[in-house]
Order: sequence, then structure tokens, then C-alpha cells
Amino acid sequence: MPKGVPESVPDDGLTTRQRRTLPITAVHTGPGKGKSTAAFGMALRAWNQGWPIGVFQFVKSAKWKVGEENALRVLGASGEGGTVAWHKMGEGWSWVQRGMESSEEAAKEGWEQVKRDLAAETYRFYVLDEFTYPMHWGWVDVDEVVSVLKDRPGSQHVVITGRYAKEPLTDFADLVTEMTKVKHPMDAGRKGQRGIEW
Repeated sequence: MPKGVPESVPDDGLTTRQRRTLPITAVHTGPGKGKSTAAFGMALRAWNQGWPIGVFQFVKSAKWKVGEENALRVLGASGEGGTVAWHKMGEGWSWVQRGMESSEEAAKEGWEQVKRDLAAETYRFYVLDEFTYPMHWGWVDVDEVVSVLKDRPGSQHVVITGRYAKEPLTDFADLVTEMTKVKHPMDAGRKGQRGIEW
């Protein structure tokens, strides 16, 4: 893909412009660091375009304050780019009463909300952070996820992060990046650092 030029162009009857505006499904997977960070970098680009952004964190605790959350919330409230809505499973989601009985139920309800938002075209850009885990654990059916994403209306872009991305999802996705680990400070017994890990 030198200089952003595709290696081949499908005979699909679409113009270059039409093909360029098709919605993207991206998956960031693998054992290395940077999957969520790369997704939030894409969200920054979406914010700059003025697109409404929906972030759904499926695993991280509500108590864990990540730097990207604060930065995107401030940007979303600035009135200069797109709006940002941030939902955490660990908070019981913002649309569900607290005290959900299990993480599995919470993950399923989170996915149900994502489906409602996709159907309503609530956001133009979605980050489904660590969403591969509910699929890996069998809490959310990967074939249903693919079907919903395939049939979503409009031009809604979706990026899914987490290890163990299932094959039907990676086969369907337009962009799949596998983060590999070559070396990590934890290999030398060093714990996460402020400004690096969060």
C-alpha cells in the first residue's frame, strides 16, 4: 500500500468515493500493549471530524481512571469537535440500575445497548474496549456480533479491542491489527507507571 494506494480495486460497482466512505470495522487484538490506546487514538481523529463518539468499556473497573477517558471527556465537552459519551461496565452502565448480579449480565446488557445505539445511529464512532473478552468467555455470541455489525445502518465506524479475537470477527473486520509483545518492563519486575500505563 505505498502512498495510500490500494494494491487492488474490487469490481463491486462502487466509485472510489463511495468505497472510501464505507463504514470500517477494526479489531485490535493480540498479547501486546497498545490495543486500547490505538483505538482511543482513532477516537481522537473521529472527535476532530466532529463525529459523536460512544466508548463502551467492557472489562475495566469503574474505579480505574484512564488518561484517555479524562482527555476525551474534556475534548467532548469543549464544543470544538464531536461529543463523547463514556460507559463503563464496572459502573453498572449508565442506563442500568446498580447492583447487577454478574459481570456476564452486565456485559450482555452493554451489548444490548450497543445494538440499540447502532440501530438508532446514536454515534458515528464506537470504541468497544475489551469487547473480545465477553465473546471469548461465551457471554456474547460472536456470530450475532458479526451479523449486527454487518447490518448496521449508515456510516458508523466500530473498533473492538482485546485479546483472543475470534475468527468470525477477524474474518469480517476491515482492519485487523495484532499487537505482539517483544519486550515489556514487567518482564524485569517493574509495575505499571503513571503516564505510561494510565
